[in-house]
Amino acid sequence: MSDDVDIATDGIRVVPANEASWDDLQSILTGAAHRCQCERQRLGDHDWWYMPVDERRDLFESETRCADPRADATIGVVGYLGEEPIGWCAVDRRGVYGRLRGSPVPWKGRDEDKDDESVWAIACMVVRRGFRGRGITYPLVAGAAEYARRRGASAVEGYPMLAQGTKITGDEMNVGPVGPFLAAGFRQVAQPTTRRVVMRLDF
Repeated sequence: MSDDVDIATDGIRVVPANEASWDDLQSILTGAAHRCQCERQRLGDHDWWYMPVDERRDLFESETRCADPRADATIGVVGYLGEEPIGWCAVDRRGVYGRLRGSPVPWKGRDEDKDDESVWAIACMVVRRGFRGRGITYPLVAGAAEYARRRGASAVEGYPMLAQGTKITGDEMNVGPVGPFLAAGFRQVAQPTTRRVVMRLDF
């Protein structure tokens, strides 16, 4: 099933992951992202830590359903510049992210039903090496939000980092900076820590 997100910014096209090839997606995931295979947020720290990388990769492939445009769902979007794969953004129902559910941070000061399947979440994003620092997270966040909307989400959340005045590692920024969320129409609903905010877009 094609959801045809068709978000295009400065020549960047964003498509559901099932419309991208598996090789394209894997070319984006290098370094720590390759080891993670975008499973840490889904599995939670304990199960993720003890799962070999090959098993994480196989699980991720089964969930993305890459190269199957007729699949009824996928778990993220892939960005392209021309035919070059340049970015990945995970988006799915909020409740599937075990690490998110188990952390007190996103829920601090909020009365939320963690099992509300109508609320989706942007859990992480990766920009391919050689394309970083070019604002690619902006169309990725917009494309992920649009995919969630078209799949029936009532709202989508993100949990970006505030970078001002603090040293943040590249791995920490896999949740993204605040700017792309603001540009996509998200509003801040909480700031549970000095460096983390909860952003939300209601449809």
